[in-house]
Amino acid sequence: MTDAEIQTLIEDATFDYTMGDNDAALAKLARATDVAPSAFEAWHALAEINFNLRRFDAALAAAEHGLALRPDDLFINTTLSRIWMEKGDKATAEKYGAQAKILSWKDQLKNPEEHKGGLQ
Repeated sequence: MTDAEIQTLIEDATFDYTMGDNDAALAKLARATDVAPSAFEAWHALAEINFNLRRFDAALAAAEHGLALRPDDLFINTTLSRIWMEKGDKATAEKYGAQAKILSWKDQLKNPEEHKGGLQ
């Protein structure tokens, strides 16, 4: 599969999820991660959908794959913080939450025009 086909599959899965077809969404994301294990966006979408379905172990597994691909991604760190909070591990949730906050500040410093109003 080409990168464009993988991206289309991820977008189709996201659409399926928004339309309430969770099984189709999860199947498409599983296919995307099988054929393109380095597709960060697929792992992150898989983590978010599983999180929203309250399948925290599956969400955690997907988020950890995403983190391995992009450890400095603000959103995967935020997702991991939310997952760990739901799993009842506040200390680990805070660790990922703090990392997300640091990454957010770094982005604000690099792109001040996109973040008018200062550091938050």
